[in-house]
Formats: sequence, structure tokens, C-alpha cells
Amino acid sequence: MRDTTNATRWLQLLMGVLCMVTIANMQYGWTLFVSPIDEKFHWGRPAIQTAFTIFILAETWLVPIESYFIDRIGPKITVAAGGVMVGLAWVINSIADSLFILYVGAAVGGLGAGIVYSAAIGLALKWFPDRRGLASGLTSAGFGVGSALTVVPIANMIQASGYQQTFLYFGIAQGLIVLLIAPFLRFPNNGETPIVKLASNVDLAPLKTVTQPIFWLLYFIFGLVLTGGLMATAQLAPIANDLKIAGVPVTLLGLTLPALSFALTLDRILNGLTRPMFGFVSDRLGRENTMFVAFSLEAAAIMLLAYTGHNPVMFVIASALVFFLWGEIFTLFPAMCTDLFGSKFATTNYGMLYTAKGVAALLIPIGSILVSQTGSWTAVFLVAASFNILASVLSLFVLKPMRLRMHKRLAMSGSVADITAVKSKGAVA
Repeated sequence: MRDTTNATRWLQLLMGVLCMVTIANMQYGWTLFVSPIDEKFHWGRPAIQTAFTIFILAETWLVPIESYFIDRIGPKITVAAGGVMVGLAWVINSIADSLFILYVGAAVGGLGAGIVYSAAIGLALKWFPDRRGLASGLTSAGFGVGSALTVVPIANMIQASGYQQTFLYFGIAQGLIVLLIAPFLRFPNNGETPIVKLASNVDLAPLKTVTQPIFWLLYFIFGLVLTGGLMATAQLAPIANDLKIAGVPVTLLGLTLPALSFALTLDRILNGLTRPMFGFVSDRLGRENTMFVAFSLEAAAIMLLAYTGHNPVMFVIASALVFFLWGEIFTLFPAMCTDLFGSKFATTNYGMLYTAKGVAALLIPIGSILVSQTGSWTAVFLVAASFNILASVLSLFVLKPMRLRMHKRLAMSGSVADITAVKSKGAVA
């Protein structure tokens, strides 16, 4: 591969990362707006959090359709359309004086964020078949770290000018940035990417992918781990407020910030850094082995937060560990999906897998209901930890043997099979 082509693919990756950074606040900044909205309109947290659920559903359930068009017409026009939507969504939120309008804003934002997210991940998977874990990790890191850059400014602006003005100004800014990047995005042409040895020379089309049992196992595991992380993502500010530690000053690493602001900033940074790190590790250690370790540690981190979170310092540390050990799923699962089913339809196939996030989002209001019924967050934490333990066991003892049997079947057949199985370091036994 020519040096100029290599430079091109890194530039495409960088632009995809910048798009992810720009839309990150739509998910990770939401928690800052929940209490101010409730204080103004008194709609109740469960009703307000339903907007977040709608956002996640729109962001995920429509991704297969969006990805289909992205795979066929490319990222330029699609990402530009997504940029308009991510800007418009927060403008709508800024004027929402009813739950219906708030829900409309959430739906528009989810649709736009899904388009931008899918295109950026597609860029990484298609341009880097030789470093799929690392590339998808760097891209998804933008979605994790992006909000860390603005969490404090958003919190300060909400405090100084109100949440409505914050929605308006940040919404316009994020829409414009995506629109400026969109015209320069493209997928690789033939010969522009390294050749990676395949166990099969056929890429599995989306309709064939969903007929494979291993796809649905991967879907189930993804959904289990997503659920716990989304509960923490959407509910971190309410948790801190209920524990009465949100404004308590915490000093760590030579910095002093209120516990919630410190936690949100550190969480976003670690949630981003974990993605390329675990992607790099999984390229060498193997996807399923990495999943087992990460999901097991995530369960332990969630229980640490459950039992020590009342202490402001431990709240910051434990929540950081939860986010660090959760964020890697947005690296491991797109890489694993493309390892199994090929890169030609990588955007669409991962788009179908990504709808698991929408299923998990349906459980977020249930978390609020559990808290209102029990008076504490313990039940929510126990459920999230249990899901991670189950996911870790399934990854190592069910998913891995199923993939190995599939590879053995392909080798014994000696013929072209439906599933593309990449014999790369990312799929080591």
C-alpha cells in the first residue's frame, strides 16, 4: 500500500473521530439536563428519562436502514443529513415546553446521531481491515472522550444561563461542525487497503447474517453489557444527587472539583481511552478472551460503586472504573462482527447488531422505577453486575467455541462458505 494511501486512511479515520467527538454530548451530556428540566416543569425523572430512551431507540433501531444507504451511497450526503439533525435536535430541546416536544427532539437527535455514528464506524472498519480493533477503538473513543471536553462548560453554562440556552448554543455548534466535515468523507476504493487473509472470500450480506445463530448470540451478549452501562450513563447525576454528594468537593490527582463534575469528566476520559486500548489488546489476545476479562471486571466495578458510592472520593473512583470497563464494548463488538461476516457490508451488519443498544435502552426507565420502589440504587447495581457476569461466561465458554467450530467447518469443507472468517490476530483462539 502506497504511503499516500496510508496517509489518506488515517485522515479519514481522524475525520470520523472528530464527528464522534462532536455528537458525544447527545448521549453522555444528557444526565446534566435531567434535574434542571425536572426543576422547571416537574414532569418527574421517569418521564424525562423516557426522552433518553427514545433517543437511544431512534439512534439504534433505525441504524440498519441508515447503514444500508451509507454502504451504498457513501458517507458524504448521509453524514451531512445527520449533522442537520443533531443540530436541530438540541434546538428543539431548547424550546420544549411539553414532554411531547422533548420526545420529538430526542427522536430527531437519535436519528442524526445514529447516521453519524454508523458512518464513522464504517470508515474505521473498511479502511483498516488489518487493525480493525484499534481503528474502531479510536473511532468509538471519540464518542466516549468527546463529552469530557465539554462536560464542565455545559454544567457551568446550565448554572449560569439555564439549560435551554445551553441546548441552543451547543446544538448549533455540533450541527455546524459535522456539516463542515461531511464533504471530505469517503470509503476506500479497490486497492487502497491492505490485503488480509480470509478463511473465506465471500462477505455475508445482511439478510444472510441474521440467519446465523452466532449473530444472535453476539446480539444477546452485547445487550447484556449495554444495559448496565446505559443505566450508569443516564442516571449518574441522579445517583449523585440522591446520595447527596454531587456538590461535595473531591481532590484527586492534584485537582479539586465537585464530586459529580469530577466523576463526569474522569468517566468520559477513561470511557474513551479504554476503547483503543482494548481494541489493541483484542487484536492480539483475541476478542472473546478480552471480553471475558473486561466484563468480569466491569461486574466488580459496578458492585464497588454500589457499596462505596456514598463516599465522594470512592464515587469518583468507582464510577470511573465502571465507565473504563464498559466503553470497550463499542470496540470489541464491531470488530468481532466484521471478523465474522466480512467488511463489504460491515456498516450494515454492525448496524443490525447495534440495535441491541435500543433493546437495552428499554430497561432504563425500569431502573428509575426500581429506585422509586426500593428507595435505593442497590437493586439496579445488582442487576447490572449480574448481566456482566453472564456476558463474560457466554463470551468465553459459548461464543468462542461456536466461532472455532465454524472455522473448523469452513476448513474441512475446503469450499467457499457464507461467513467471512478473518484469520487475523483479532480472531486468535
